Amino acid sequence: MLRVYNTLSGEKEDFRPLNDARVGIYACGVTVYDHSHLGHARGAVIFDVVRKYLRHKGFSVTYARNFTDVDDKIIKRAAETGMTWKEVAEKYTDEYIKDMQKLGVDRPDLEPRATDYIPEIVNLVKTLVDKGYAYASGDDVFFSVRKFPGYGKLSKKPLDDMMAGARVDVNEQKNDPLDFVLWKKSKPGEPSWDSPWGPGRPGWHIECSAMSTKLLGDTFDIHGGGMDLTFPHHENEIAQAEAATGKPFVKYWMHNGFVNINREKMSKSLGNFFTIKEILDKYEPEAVRLFLLSTHYRNPIDFSDQSLKDSKAAIDRYYTMMEGLEEAIGKDYPPRPVKSDELSPAVREFYGKIATFKERFEEAMDDDFNTASAIGAVFELVREINRITTDKALLNRGAYIRDVLAEARDALKEASKILNLFMVEPGEWFRGERLSITLPSFEISITGGPNEALSSEQIQSLIDGRNAARASKDWKKADEIRDKLAQAGVELLDGPEGTKWRRK
Repeated sequence: MLRVYNTLSGEKEDFRPLNDARVGIYACGVTVYDHSHLGHARGAVIFDVVRKYLRHKGFSVTYARNFTDVDDKIIKRAAETGMTWKEVAEKYTDEYIKDMQKLGVDRPDLEPRATDYIPEIVNLVKTLVDKGYAYASGDDVFFSVRKFPGYGKLSKKPLDDMMAGARVDVNEQKNDPLDFVLWKKSKPGEPSWDSPWGPGRPGWHIECSAMSTKLLGDTFDIHGGGMDLTFPHHENEIAQAEAATGKPFVKYWMHNGFVNINREKMSKSLGNFFTIKEILDKYEPEAVRLFLLSTHYRNPIDFSDQSLKDSKAAIDRYYTMMEGLEEAIGKDYPPRPVKSDELSPAVREFYGKIATFKERFEEAMDDDFNTASAIGAVFELVREINRITTDKALLNRGAYIRDVLAEARDALKEASKILNLFMVEPGEWFRGERLSITLPSFEISITGGPNEALSSEQIQSLIDGRNAARASKDWKKADEIRDKLAQAGVELLDGPEGTKWRRK
């Protein structure tokens, strides 16, 4: 049974969609005024995997992710660049789509843009005014927070501890500092649309309530986004939608943790961010995707140059294994039923580990989409396959060993489809034919000898770099790393189970 952590209840719950066979998902997308950063990529990658896994489980999934294409930041960027606001929005929408394609993120089923849903937004605001939950004041329309009894149930914030909407300037026209804007009057030169309250444009929060209910219904299964959106954005979405329809808005709320740098959230406001383009100029998309999935989605993840190098080395290990596997059984060896009673004891033990892998992978993903544990299961099987394929004696005498290895290969490929990792042919990976990717150089700075000892972590990192260099046939770099480690008093021992080391 799949279990999902629901921010609304604060607990893991059995996943039982509103319709047994169909699942509706809405995830908050980006405001398209600049290149997106790695924090934006994390949410996109996570919900891409969520959709893939739900489909793997047999559900029919409709996944919507929006673009906020009218906003103060877009208008400001237009003024700075001399572009129109629409040109800014179009440019950075296109750039975001390109970034996601490189990261292996499939396009959502629906990609609504706020400006395409102005009639729905106006109608929703009008409904809230007619029901007494909203009021016009001066040139704007505001939602009256204290009139909605459930306000705060998602973020668990008492009303008295709240502040006005984080993305809205303090406005003396409000009846209450907690109230937030639904519709605002446009200034001269700004985009505007007709409404019962005069020419204006939507506030930030109202667009998602209008688009999600239009596309997925008054109540739908999963709403997702970054943890920073819990309050005020998602809290306000709930208030708007439920006040208008009188129905529960969303059954399961999912929020992903931040990407941190030096333990601070990566964000444009703090200036401590790397754009997706900057990251992909240096690292392979699969390495970035593995990095983003290697920590459970609800936990923060710490970005560093080393963490991306570690992910790259891990992927190299996978493709090295797959190359050895293809050499052992043949690249196009077809899967055939395994006759377990005819296997030798050693091969039967390995065959059992394939079944264990399938169970562990499914259990991990069923446990609130725990990609970190699922990836751990993948690399456990990788190690077992390496053990078999480097044991030439076992390969020669093991009954039906090729059939068993083919089943291991196919089990890994099925898992890879869900994670959208390891999708390149090994030969192409090591030839560099992978989305214009180049192997990053391993900077080695070892000045000391045996008396200036490296830590075990430093040694292992250098060994990973050597393995990656060997895998890409960069023998010069591999020898350089071995020589540098020798200077630091570390001896490498290459064997069938990989590279071991010891201090001299």
